[in-house]
Amino acid sequence: MNRAQRLAQDAAEAAEVRAYQTDPDVVALRIERVRRQVDWMCWSGIVLGLAFTMTNVQGFASAGTRPGSLPWLAAWVLDPTVSLVLLAILRAEQVTARYQVRTGVWVRRAKWFTLAATYVMNTWTSFAAGEAAAIVLHSVPPLVVFVAVEAITDLRDKLTDAVLVAAERRPAQQETGGRRVLFADYLAIARESWTPDVEITPAWVRRATGCSRGLSPRLARALRSEVGNG
Repeated sequence: MNRAQRLAQDAAEAAEVRAYQTDPDVVALRIERVRRQVDWMCWSGIVLGLAFTMTNVQGFASAGTRPGSLPWLAAWVLDPTVSLVLLAILRAEQVTARYQVRTGVWVRRAKWFTLAATYVMNTWTSFAAGEAAAIVLHSVPPLVVFVAVEAITDLRDKLTDAVLVAAERRPAQQETGGRRVLFADYLAIARESWTPDVEITPAWVRRATGCSRGLSPRLARALRSEVGNG
């Protein structure tokens, strides 16, 4: 092989590799791996931060009680009560953010209230004593949890956007049965399969049309726009 032929072969191999690297399904798989890493690290930080606040809240709630008494033991329940509600909200948002479904105003209010309650109970004693160092020490964990809670929801939303952008940069067509199925064909199939009692989600679109995971969010958005669903 001469130099030109070798370059042509290298170019063909590079084009094939790039085609796979930019395939929406491959991109989605890579982003899912990143999403799992982000979730694991953020959840670890949130749980550790809430664990740190537990003893502070217990001390706040049990002030003036005898160690080992029933009120002293009951004070240990206060922080887990607030934290479990917060974690339940975050877990639900983890799913809704994945499909870019917005939650209601009361969900956000509940999240902010639980975070504010945790902060106040952690720092009340320090503010009352006027100890600046203690205020900083007891403020950092709740504030880290607060910003992490807000950031993790936005990060999940943007990671989903990254998958959608990757899908939109590829032609909306696939090989099926020896012929190319266009975006409009999939949309027509989805339109015929949809009934008013069905919530249009990417997962439902994939079941109804057999399209790829990368294409299904676009089809779901297009069909929702047509029928006014969701």
